[in-house]
Amino acid sequence: MIELEIESIRVSIRHGRRVVILKETEAERYLTIWISGDTAEAIALRLQDITVVRPQTHDLLSNVMQELGGTVKSVVVNDLKDDTFFARINVEQDGRMIEIDSRPSDAIALAVRARVPIFVEEHVLESAGIRLDSDGAERPSDHAGAGDRPIAAVTEEEREKLSAFYDVVGDLDLDVLGGDD
Repeated sequence: MIELEIESIRVSIRHGRRVVILKETEAERYLTIWISGDTAEAIALRLQDITVVRPQTHDLLSNVMQELGGTVKSVVVNDLKDDTFFARINVEQDGRMIEIDSRPSDAIALAVRARVPIFVEEHVLESAGIRLDSDGAERPSDHAGAGDRPIAAVTEEEREKLSAFYDVVGDLDLDVLGGDD
């Protein structure tokens, strides 16, 4: 598993949809996941330490887990099928680990509340990760640990499957990527 950090939450200029951009902590690969406006707000509020008057859904979930003796340990984006990401929330309760199926956006919103790491399975990052060249152009991820290796040619079918992600990366303002805004 590879640890990720939230690089930013953006709005696609083209589509008006929100996307969370996750960055590999040890390298320069990015993973973009479309999320709802409500979940984007829930993540952003917590990242900015803004407290709301009443608990949001993710606050409620966190509170329920705590009251039932569970502790969130991590979240993992663990699969990608038919352009849909899957995740799990790893919870420890009474000395045992429980894996709870989740949408990645909800898992991430919970992770920021519990202040736990966000991970991705290598095969997910290999298939959907994006690495930016020094000139800002995106290219498929080509990092599998230590050192670089040649990139396999991307087929037209693969390019079509990833077209939504290319739109997001194309809309990014790279001058502010990783900035404080």
